[in-house]
Amino acid sequence: MNRNQVRTLLWLRWRLSQNQWARRGAWSAALSFAAMAFGILLIVGGFAGGIVAGYAAMAKASPQVTLLVWDAIALAFLFFWTLGIVTEIQRSETIDIQRLLHLPISLREVFLVNYFASHLTLSIFLFVPAMLGLAVGLAAAKGLSALLLVPLTLGFIFMTTAWTYCLRGWLVSLMVNQRRRRTIIVGITTAFILLGQLPNLYFNVIRNRDPEQKNRVESKSSEGQSSTAQARRPARAVSPAFIAAHNYIPPLWLARGAFALANGDAWPAMGGSLVAFLIGGLGLRRAYRATIRFYQGAVDSRPAKRKEERARAPIRPGDRLFIERKLPGVPEEAAAMALASFRSMTRAPEVRMALTTSFAMMLVFGTMMFVRGAAAPPEGAKPFIATGAAVFVMFGMLQLLFNQFGFDRDGFRALVLLPTQRRLILLGKNLAFMPIALGAGIIFLIVLTIFARVPPAAALAAALQLATTFLLVCIAGNYVSVIAPYRIAAGSLKPTKTPAKTILLIFLSHLLFPVAVLPIFVPPVLELLFRALDWLPFLPVNLLLSLILLAVVAFFYHLSLGSLGDLLQRREREILQVVTQEVE
Repeated sequence: MNRNQVRTLLWLRWRLSQNQWARRGAWSAALSFAAMAFGILLIVGGFAGGIVAGYAAMAKASPQVTLLVWDAIALAFLFFWTLGIVTEIQRSETIDIQRLLHLPISLREVFLVNYFASHLTLSIFLFVPAMLGLAVGLAAAKGLSALLLVPLTLGFIFMTTAWTYCLRGWLVSLMVNQRRRRTIIVGITTAFILLGQLPNLYFNVIRNRDPEQKNRVESKSSEGQSSTAQARRPARAVSPAFIAAHNYIPPLWLARGAFALANGDAWPAMGGSLVAFLIGGLGLRRAYRATIRFYQGAVDSRPAKRKEERARAPIRPGDRLFIERKLPGVPEEAAAMALASFRSMTRAPEVRMALTTSFAMMLVFGTMMFVRGAAAPPEGAKPFIATGAAVFVMFGMLQLLFNQFGFDRDGFRALVLLPTQRRLILLGKNLAFMPIALGAGIIFLIVLTIFARVPPAAALAAALQLATTFLLVCIAGNYVSVIAPYRIAAGSLKPTKTPAKTILLIFLSHLLFPVAVLPIFVPPVLELLFRALDWLPFLPVNLLLSLILLAVVAFFYHLSLGSLGDLLQRREREILQVVTQEVE
């Protein structure tokens, strides 16, 4: 491909971006320019901050400290960069190669453009200028030999991005099978969540496994003896085995080069730069070949296996499908909507991802709370812990409850054509989330009651507060879902390109969630006040007030269904256009 063809494709991509900004309005254009300005400021500030840190803070640092600092920077970059595999799991390229296959042009340059465009991420803007600035600052403080960290840093970035780009293409080729796609998306999301919590689990669970030893250390520190003992101990040096591991693990070569330069040896940095660029070139070449094979349909050349037809059991006259069942005390239209929505949620991979995220966070924080061996909370704080747990469970459901129609996509057309009262549609949507939200909350409260020894009255009050919080979130979620809907891309939690007004409303709705649930903490606060003033000590204030609050919120929820249903009927055309329109 000649330069004119590349220039034409880049101009076309820029023109398409301008048209997208123009369609989204002035607010979106202003937000885009603000993001660009923030990115430039981040690059300049990171580079300047790196220079200051290298010249002032690390000028007299020992080689061991230099090794650990570069290790921390490299591992932090790897974590945030690979986290982009989850958010950009779908093949989202600047120039669609599939549309260029019929043209008599070479696709190698287009692939390189897409590869370099994949570097326009927050992790690159945040870490790379700071790393280069740190290298320049070290060169100004310790000598020009530290400038060898610049090609070593670029080689590390090139090696990492090339192979992760290849990994993303491989994952896309695997996810051609829709069933396999769901499993991969949920598995990768869970793995990254648990991987991000490994430091918390290590420092709060493994390191604090012996409560007696921890109490002894705390008693010594309270007497002022531990600080003196630590001051007399010599500083621990980095073990030789730890340093030797840097010779064989490619992501640690950056820190190994910095450690060698601090000791006056330039060969590890030079050799690491050369090998890193060679490994990155190999990964980029493999990514290119895999990409071309993917678009040419040569991903899997194995012959298709013939499916064996299984005999289906005949449906007996008395059998009913899942969505044909009835819920006691619920209108038939709302029950059908609830059962259909629940079945859709159990099959949608994006809903599984959101629920997996919530359950993983509950598991991590619960493990940190119960296993770290901390002292038992006071009796007066236990009702607040139970109430906080009920609110925490609902916080993990906000992304689903505040965008109830965004996951329907084209299925929302059926809701518009239904001759059903819109308040019953909202009721059915809320009932579909109830078994998931309340079920997870009840399980979490039972575990909390057992391990934290929460009194039965406080645990029962927390269960009522859980139901109250769910109703409050449903009221707010119904309103936000109607006025600020946004389409969720199939198979991911990534929203499509939404206007700035919708982004602002989504941000404010999540930000104001703690304010909306403040009434939930009124019963335990009043019970604590009654106990402090010795008023009616025999009366379970928290339990009774929680029951009254649940009844009040349920009454207002019933009233809100009518007005919010009318609002849904007035705005259903706008919602239909938003959730069914695919934006490239």
